[in-house]
Amino acid sequence: MTFLLTWAISALAIIISAYLLPGVFVDSVFAAFVTALVLGLVNAVLRPILLLLTLPVTLLTLGFFALVINAVLILLTTRLVFGFGVESFWWALLFSVVLSVINSLLSQIKNNSQKL
Repeated sequence: MTFLLTWAISALAIIISAYLLPGVFVDSVFAAFVTALVLGLVNAVLRPILLLLTLPVTLLTLGFFALVINAVLILLTTRLVFGFGVESFWWALLFSVVLSVINSLLSQIKNNSQKL
């Protein structure tokens, strides 16, 4: 049940982020759910490998290179998911930041409501 709720929160965060950013589009709610699933899988499988391979650069830039990795993974997700698109690398970078903030806020709301 927790997985489904987390998946729904991620899909909602993707929809809100796409609404706020003109360079990002999601065709439907179904596409948002597929995007959330694919982005979660890509982040679970490829992100640790890329972070490990780029560790010296990430340390040199004080962690900011991790944002570049996030943007590249979002661009990869646009290639894998039909109905989700990002216009450029910069929109992907901004999308990753906005998505993280919105996802964090929605997760906080979920956690606070579970405590009640």
